[in-house]
Amino acid sequence: MADSHCCAVSWRTGAIVARHDCGANAGHTDPVHTSSASLFFGWGCHGDHNYYRDVNRLLHAVQKNATKGDPRSVVKAIDNFCRQKEWAMNVGDEKGCILDSVVSEVNPVTVLELGTYCGYSTVRIASLLPPRAKIITLEFNPDYAKIARQVIAWAGLEDKIQVVEGPSGEWIPKMKEQFGVKTFDLVFLDHWKDRYLPDTKLLEDCGLLRKGTILLADNVICPGTPDYLEYVRNSPRYKSQYFKSHLEYTKAEDGLEKSVFLG
Repeated sequence: MADSHCCAVSWRTGAIVARHDCGANAGHTDPVHTSSASLFFGWGCHGDHNYYRDVNRLLHAVQKNATKGDPRSVVKAIDNFCRQKEWAMNVGDEKGCILDSVVSEVNPVTVLELGTYCGYSTVRIASLLPPRAKIITLEFNPDYAKIARQVIAWAGLEDKIQVVEGPSGEWIPKMKEQFGVKTFDLVFLDHWKDRYLPDTKLLEDCGLLRKGTILLADNVICPGTPDYLEYVRNSPRYKSQYFKSHLEYTKAEDGLEKSVFLG
Protein backbone atom coordinates (compact mmCIF):
# COMPACT_ATOMS: atom_id res chain seq x y z
CA MET A 1 0.00 0.00 0.00
CA ALA A 2 1.33 3.43 -0.88
CA ASP A 3 2.64 5.74 1.83
CA SER A 4 0.33 8.74 2.09
CA HIS A 5 3.16 10.95 3.32
CA CYS A 6 5.61 10.56 0.43
CA CYS A 7 5.34 14.14 -0.69
CA ALA A 8 6.36 17.32 1.02
CA VAL A 9 7.39 20.80 -0.04
CA SER A 10 10.54 22.77 0.60
CA TRP A 11 12.00 26.02 -0.66
CA ARG A 12 15.15 26.09 -2.77
CA THR A 13 16.49 29.27 -4.27
CA GLY A 14 13.05 30.78 -4.27
CA ALA A 15 11.45 27.87 -6.11
CA ILE A 16 8.96 25.35 -4.79
CA VAL A 17 9.93 21.70 -5.07
CA ALA A 18 8.10 18.45 -4.41
CA ARG A 19 10.27 16.15 -2.29
CA HIS A 20 10.21 12.35 -2.19
CA ASP A 21 10.43 11.21 1.44
CA CYS A 22 10.33 7.45 0.95
CA GLY A 23 11.08 4.62 -1.44
CA ALA A 24 13.77 4.42 -4.09
CA ASN A 25 13.57 8.12 -4.86
CA ALA A 26 13.97 9.31 -1.25
CA GLY A 27 15.62 12.71 -1.12
CA HIS A 28 15.00 13.47 -4.79
CA THR A 29 13.30 16.76 -5.59
CA ASP A 30 11.25 17.86 -8.58
CA PRO A 31 10.70 21.51 -9.48
CA VAL A 32 7.14 22.78 -9.29
CA HIS A 33 6.90 26.01 -11.24
CA THR A 34 5.54 29.39 -10.12
CA SER A 35 3.33 30.30 -7.20
CA SER A 36 0.82 27.66 -8.30
CA ALA A 37 2.27 25.04 -5.98
CA SER A 38 1.98 27.23 -2.90
CA LEU A 39 -1.77 27.36 -3.48
CA PHE A 40 -1.94 23.65 -4.20
CA PHE A 41 -0.12 22.69 -1.02
CA GLY A 42 -2.29 24.92 1.12
CA TRP A 43 -0.29 28.15 1.40
CA GLY A 44 -2.56 30.19 -0.83
CA CYS A 45 -6.27 30.89 -0.76
CA HIS A 46 -9.19 30.83 -3.17
CA GLY A 47 -8.83 34.53 -3.86
CA ASP A 48 -5.15 34.55 -4.82
CA HIS A 49 -5.03 37.16 -7.63
CA ASN A 50 -1.52 36.21 -8.80
CA TYR A 51 -2.67 32.65 -9.28
CA TYR A 52 -5.73 33.86 -11.18
CA ARG A 53 -3.35 35.57 -13.60
CA ASP A 54 -1.48 32.26 -13.98
CA VAL A 55 -4.72 30.50 -14.92
CA ASN A 56 -5.57 33.34 -17.29
CA ARG A 57 -2.32 32.64 -19.12
CA LEU A 58 -3.37 29.00 -19.35
CA LEU A 59 -6.62 30.11 -20.99
CA HIS A 60 -4.71 32.26 -23.47
CA ALA A 61 -2.52 29.26 -24.33
CA VAL A 62 -5.66 27.26 -25.10
CA GLN A 63 -7.08 30.02 -27.29
CA LYS A 64 -3.78 30.40 -29.12
CA ASN A 65 -2.84 26.75 -29.62
CA ALA A 66 -5.98 24.59 -29.47
CA THR A 67 -8.46 24.03 -32.27
CA LYS A 68 -11.87 25.39 -31.34
CA GLY A 69 -14.38 22.59 -30.92
CA ASP A 70 -11.69 19.92 -30.50
CA PRO A 71 -11.54 18.75 -26.83
CA ARG A 72 -8.38 16.70 -27.27
CA SER A 73 -6.48 19.65 -28.71
CA VAL A 74 -7.59 21.70 -25.68
CA VAL A 75 -6.22 19.03 -23.36
CA LYS A 76 -2.96 18.89 -25.34
CA ALA A 77 -2.58 22.68 -25.25
CA ILE A 78 -2.97 22.70 -21.45
CA ASP A 79 -0.53 19.82 -21.02
CA ASN A 80 2.07 21.56 -23.18
CA PHE A 81 1.59 24.82 -21.27
CA CYS A 82 1.99 23.07 -17.91
CA ARG A 83 5.06 21.10 -18.93
CA GLN A 84 6.83 23.86 -20.82
CA LYS A 85 5.67 27.10 -19.18
CA GLU A 86 3.94 26.99 -15.81
CA TRP A 87 2.91 24.15 -13.51
CA ALA A 88 -0.80 23.94 -12.77
CA MET A 89 -2.79 21.78 -10.37
CA ASN A 90 -5.03 19.92 -12.82
CA VAL A 91 -4.98 16.11 -12.89
CA GLY A 92 -2.34 16.18 -15.64
CA ASP A 93 -1.55 14.00 -18.62
CA GLU A 94 -0.28 10.88 -16.85
CA LYS A 95 -3.10 10.56 -14.31
CA GLY A 96 -5.44 11.89 -17.00
CA CYS A 97 -4.95 8.63 -18.92
CA ILE A 98 -6.11 6.72 -15.83
CA LEU A 99 -9.10 9.05 -15.56
CA ASP A 100 -9.91 8.42 -19.24
CA SER A 101 -9.80 4.66 -18.78
CA VAL A 102 -12.13 4.77 -15.77
CA VAL A 103 -14.62 7.01 -17.59
CA SER A 104 -14.57 4.71 -20.62
CA GLU A 105 -15.03 1.64 -18.40
CA VAL A 106 -17.96 3.12 -16.44
CA ASN A 107 -19.59 4.84 -19.45
CA PRO A 108 -21.51 7.10 -17.03
CA VAL A 109 -24.67 9.04 -17.75
CA THR A 110 -24.50 11.19 -14.60
CA VAL A 111 -21.15 12.54 -13.37
CA LEU A 112 -20.26 14.80 -10.47
CA GLU A 113 -16.89 16.54 -10.40
CA LEU A 114 -15.80 18.22 -7.19
CA GLY A 115 -13.25 20.90 -8.09
CA THR A 116 -13.47 22.32 -11.61
CA TYR A 117 -10.36 24.53 -11.47
CA CYS A 118 -9.56 25.42 -15.12
CA GLY A 119 -11.86 22.80 -16.64
CA TYR A 120 -9.08 20.43 -17.76
CA SER A 121 -10.44 17.24 -16.21
CA THR A 122 -13.99 18.39 -16.97
CA VAL A 123 -13.13 18.48 -20.67
CA ARG A 124 -11.38 15.09 -20.49
CA ILE A 125 -14.43 13.50 -18.86
CA ALA A 126 -17.09 15.19 -20.99
CA SER A 127 -15.34 14.30 -24.25
CA LEU A 128 -15.75 10.60 -23.40
CA LEU A 129 -19.37 10.65 -22.24
CA PRO A 130 -22.10 8.91 -24.23
CA PRO A 131 -24.92 10.90 -25.85
CA ARG A 132 -27.36 12.54 -23.41
CA ALA A 133 -24.88 12.16 -20.55
CA LYS A 134 -24.21 15.15 -18.30
CA ILE A 135 -21.48 16.26 -15.91
CA ILE A 136 -22.11 18.65 -13.03
CA THR A 137 -18.88 20.26 -11.86
CA LEU A 138 -18.61 22.27 -8.64
CA GLU A 139 -16.09 25.09 -8.18
CA PHE A 140 -15.82 27.24 -5.07
CA ASN A 141 -13.76 29.99 -6.70
CA PRO A 142 -15.75 32.22 -9.13
CA ASP A 143 -12.56 33.31 -10.92
CA TYR A 144 -11.67 29.69 -11.72
CA ALA A 145 -15.26 29.00 -12.77
CA LYS A 146 -15.09 31.91 -15.19
CA ILE A 147 -11.90 30.55 -16.78
CA ALA A 148 -13.29 27.01 -16.85
CA ARG A 149 -16.42 28.08 -18.71
CA GLN A 150 -14.24 29.65 -21.42
CA VAL A 151 -12.04 26.55 -21.67
CA ILE A 152 -15.14 24.35 -21.88
CA ALA A 153 -16.67 26.62 -24.55
CA TRP A 154 -13.44 26.47 -26.59
CA ALA A 155 -13.66 22.68 -26.43
CA GLY A 156 -17.27 22.86 -27.65
CA LEU A 157 -18.68 20.92 -24.70
CA GLU A 158 -21.07 23.42 -23.09
CA ASP A 159 -24.08 21.18 -23.75
CA LYS A 160 -22.66 18.35 -21.65
CA ILE A 161 -21.34 20.40 -18.71
CA GLN A 162 -23.03 22.35 -15.93
CA VAL A 163 -20.56 24.54 -14.01
CA VAL A 164 -21.86 25.34 -10.52
CA GLU A 165 -20.22 27.89 -8.22
CA GLY A 166 -20.17 27.52 -4.47
CA PRO A 167 -19.15 25.24 -1.58
CA SER A 168 -19.60 21.53 -2.15
CA GLY A 169 -21.08 21.12 1.33
CA GLU A 170 -23.93 23.45 0.39
CA TRP A 171 -24.57 22.16 -3.12
CA ILE A 172 -24.48 18.39 -2.58
CA PRO A 173 -27.71 18.34 -0.51
CA LYS A 174 -29.45 20.35 -3.28
CA MET A 175 -28.44 18.12 -6.21
CA LYS A 176 -31.71 16.21 -6.46
CA GLU A 177 -33.91 19.28 -6.16
CA GLN A 178 -31.87 21.66 -8.32
CA PHE A 179 -30.73 19.31 -11.09
CA GLY A 180 -33.14 16.38 -10.96
CA VAL A 181 -30.33 13.93 -10.25
CA LYS A 182 -31.30 10.67 -8.58
CA THR A 183 -27.82 9.17 -8.22
CA PHE A 184 -24.40 9.61 -9.82
CA ASP A 185 -22.66 6.91 -11.83
CA LEU A 186 -19.23 8.53 -11.33
CA VAL A 187 -17.87 11.05 -8.84
CA PHE A 188 -14.44 12.63 -9.44
CA LEU A 189 -12.93 14.23 -6.32
CA ASP A 190 -10.27 16.83 -7.00
CA HIS A 191 -11.08 19.77 -4.71
CA TRP A 192 -9.85 20.66 -1.21
CA LYS A 193 -8.33 17.47 0.18
CA ASP A 194 -9.86 17.93 3.64
CA ARG A 195 -13.29 17.86 1.98
CA TYR A 196 -12.93 14.41 0.39
CA LEU A 197 -14.16 12.47 3.41
CA PRO A 198 -16.96 14.79 4.61
CA ASP A 199 -18.28 15.21 1.06
CA THR A 200 -18.21 11.46 0.48
CA LYS A 201 -20.25 10.92 3.65
CA LEU A 202 -22.58 13.72 2.59
CA LEU A 203 -23.13 12.03 -0.79
CA GLU A 204 -23.99 8.84 1.07
CA ASP A 205 -26.38 10.62 3.44
CA CYS A 206 -28.13 12.39 0.56
CA GLY A 207 -28.70 9.13 -1.29
CA LEU A 208 -26.66 10.26 -4.31
CA LEU A 209 -24.63 7.05 -4.52
CA ARG A 210 -26.11 3.80 -5.84
CA LYS A 211 -24.72 0.30 -5.75
CA GLY A 212 -21.89 0.39 -8.32
CA THR A 213 -21.22 4.14 -8.23
CA ILE A 214 -17.51 4.82 -8.79
CA LEU A 215 -15.63 7.38 -6.69
CA LEU A 216 -12.30 8.40 -8.24
CA ALA A 217 -10.10 10.57 -6.03
CA ASP A 218 -7.02 12.51 -7.18
CA ASN A 219 -3.94 13.52 -5.16
CA VAL A 220 -4.45 10.82 -2.54
CA ILE A 221 -0.68 10.62 -1.95
CA CYS A 222 0.57 14.10 -2.79
CA PRO A 223 -0.46 16.21 -0.94
CA GLY A 224 -2.44 13.27 0.45
CA THR A 225 -5.84 12.38 1.89
CA PRO A 226 -5.08 9.91 4.69
CA ASP A 227 -8.47 10.13 6.43
CA TYR A 228 -10.30 9.53 3.15
CA LEU A 229 -8.08 6.59 2.22
CA GLU A 230 -8.52 4.99 5.62
CA TYR A 231 -12.27 5.30 5.26
CA VAL A 232 -12.76 3.91 1.73
CA ARG A 233 -10.17 1.16 2.21
CA ASN A 234 -11.67 -0.13 5.45
CA SER A 235 -15.37 0.55 5.08
CA PRO A 236 -17.50 -2.49 4.12
CA ARG A 237 -19.43 -0.10 1.86
CA TYR A 238 -16.52 0.24 -0.59
CA LYS A 239 -14.14 -1.84 -2.64
CA SER A 240 -11.04 0.27 -3.30
CA GLN A 241 -8.06 0.12 -5.64
CA TYR A 242 -5.02 2.40 -5.81
CA PHE A 243 -3.55 3.45 -9.18
CA LYS A 244 0.04 4.55 -8.70
CA SER A 245 1.19 7.48 -10.82
CA HIS A 246 2.93 10.85 -10.37
CA LEU A 247 1.98 14.31 -9.25
CA GLU A 248 0.91 16.26 -12.31
CA TYR A 249 3.87 17.19 -14.50
CA THR A 250 6.49 16.00 -11.95
CA LYS A 251 8.18 12.77 -10.88
CA ALA A 252 6.86 12.88 -7.31
CA GLU A 253 4.68 9.88 -6.48
CA ASP A 254 0.95 10.44 -6.46
CA GLY A 255 -2.02 8.39 -7.52
CA LEU A 256 -5.74 7.93 -7.91
CA GLU A 257 -8.00 5.89 -5.64
CA LYS A 258 -10.91 4.16 -7.36
CA SER A 259 -13.64 3.11 -4.94
CA VAL A 260 -16.77 1.16 -5.88
CA PHE A 261 -19.77 1.90 -3.66
CA LEU A 262 -21.28 -1.43 -2.62
CA GLY A 263 -24.44 -0.04 -1.11
